[in-house]
Amino acid sequence: MEEYQDSSLRGRVFRQLRENILSGVYKENDELREINIGKELGVSRTPVREALRQLELEGLVTIIPNKGAYVTGITQKDVRDIYKVRGVLEGMCARWATKHITEEQIEKLEEIVMLAKFHLEKKGAQNAAQVSELDGKFHKVLYEACDSRILEHVLSDFHKYVQTARRMSVKTKDRAEKSVEEHKRILDAIRSRDGELAEKLASRHIVNVMENLHIEDET
Repeated sequence: MEEYQDSSLRGRVFRQLRENILSGVYKENDELREINIGKELGVSRTPVREALRQLELEGLVTIIPNKGAYVTGITQKDVRDIYKVRGVLEGMCARWATKHITEEQIEKLEEIVMLAKFHLEKKGAQNAAQVSELDGKFHKVLYEACDSRILEHVLSDFHKYVQTARRMSVKTKDRAEKSVEEHKRILDAIRSRDGELAEKLASRHIVNVMENLHIEDET
């Protein structure tokens, strides 16, 4: 039981630190002091140290011996690579969803698209934030609908890694409108059980997001 609690604690600290890095609470080159983080999270330095090592393996933190741990962050190349890989996997996800999606999940997607359109017709920062949040919910339901825990986990992680860039993407009304329309087309293809079209539209949707962020494909 004690070993399970230690493992659970390490996981909680890791997830919180990663969330803080990806959401911008910790900026690039910020020093992550074990003692300060331990006090903030109410834990000892040991789980913090282990979490920092795990974050280093993910490339989010750089640990310099005898100096400290510093936020590496996500580079422009990282974002580009993630979007390119994500485009392929999102297409696969949409294709699989045509075979496994439930009526309840289809209804959820329909509701998300409808709400997004409603908020697009309104003005204000609150409505823009709602559209961004609904964008994330659409993809979350789609990941669940593919009926693959592995693919859902990978895509969910990618989604977290580029969440700041994604929020920038749906910030402009023009891109937001196009994004919602693309979601509707993906949904229509899935509802029609057209796996090939759903895959094509989902992959293109991610490419459009990448292009809107002016992330150049150097390959």
